[in-house]
Amino acid sequence: MEVRFVDTTFRDGAQSLWASSMRVGMIEAVAEDVGRAGFAVVEVPVGAVYFKKFIRDLKEDPWDMARMVARKMPHAVKSCMAGGTLNPLGAPTPRAIARLFYERIAANKALNRAQTFANTYGQMENEFPWTIPMFRNLGMQVAIGLSYTISPRHTDAYYAQKTRDILAFKPDAIYLEDQGGLLTLDRARTLIPAIVGNAGGVPVELHSHCTTVLTPLVYLEALQMGVATLHCAIPPLADGPSQPSIFSIARNARLQGHTTAIDEALLRPVVERLTAIAMQEKLPIGTPLEYDCAQYVHQVPGGVISNLRHQLAGMRMEHRLEEVLEESVQIRRDLGYPIMVTPHSQFMVTQSAINVATGARYRHVIDELILFAQGVYGEDSGYTWMDQNLKDRLLGMPRARELGTGRPRDIPLKEIRATLGGPGVSDEELLLRYMMKGTEEVLAMRAAGPPR
Repeated sequence: MEVRFVDTTFRDGAQSLWASSMRVGMIEAVAEDVGRAGFAVVEVPVGAVYFKKFIRDLKEDPWDMARMVARKMPHAVKSCMAGGTLNPLGAPTPRAIARLFYERIAANKALNRAQTFANTYGQMENEFPWTIPMFRNLGMQVAIGLSYTISPRHTDAYYAQKTRDILAFKPDAIYLEDQGGLLTLDRARTLIPAIVGNAGGVPVELHSHCTTVLTPLVYLEALQMGVATLHCAIPPLADGPSQPSIFSIARNARLQGHTTAIDEALLRPVVERLTAIAMQEKLPIGTPLEYDCAQYVHQVPGGVISNLRHQLAGMRMEHRLEEVLEESVQIRRDLGYPIMVTPHSQFMVTQSAINVATGARYRHVIDELILFAQGVYGEDSGYTWMDQNLKDRLLGMPRARELGTGRPRDIPLKEIRATLGGPGVSDEELLLRYMMKGTEEVLAMRAAGPPR
């Protein structure tokens, strides 16, 4: 069997190890070689969630990133995990804004594959009927993911049914996203056949993290069960909380009798260049981790932990990381076991950090928890399993009335534009202002100058 690879270096590798701090120039230095190395797909950080990181923290224009990856990797299939979410530019996102965002991304030729989840926040009932046709009309492939977790309600039968449900949307690929690196060999041997056997011949991919050190073994086991596409990263942005190294997985796949089309000689200089960048910028270098049972308890993805540690350090609370992770376990139970993936994992650890900092559970509550209790994120989020006392408390807050239902009305684009500068503002500038809630942070980004 020929094994295909999705490269995650620029998107999930950077998110997991560098808190998404990979600047335009860092990617530009190696993008051309990565684009020619034989990957079936290359992930790039051009989803809306990364736009905010570029503007607020890196002070770089994300549209520069979009145009650069299109220019440097013209023939690569470019994808992003945030290619489709219910509220790509914050909850709630009006459909007119969501459409405009993806239209501009497609016009820049920055994405030609949209990756979206089917079982995290109500996409199949609320989003897919309009986003999937939109992606198709924009000329994009569609890969629909099933996010893996461990809970009383996420059984093999659950995943088999979700796989069958996905087929109605005629995806180009189905992928199992193990964002916490939680798959064991025993679970993989029952779960993966349940997905592959119900996929109706649609190619199945596997995306996992090395958080619990079992992922390389699970990848090789998956090859024996009909999964021919694996998500890997290039060192120094491989291993640790990131994906396995493309070099080790490709080598072991060949030792199992499979073939690969990756030009590893072309990637060796990429490793050297990225390692030099990491050393110059004092950024982490991915290394294998020790086995940690705690990962199966809190289930927080590596990329979220990376960003959480970065944010706690800014609050002088880094020493309380373990407390925050422990508190997140209780919050997840209270909320009915949502899957620890974007956006649920982010707002659960945010609420956890607030609880730890204030010394009181739910004294101060973020809006996202109230929206969760209202069912904005769909039945799959777990809100029907929520602790009823907590749900009543959240829904009874004055803020719940202010938020309304949290569901966007179909606001015309003209009406939105009128509040953000009027007809003279370009579409790309409008989107930046919308996601940053005004011009202040956008102007600060522009004042910092062009990407270096």
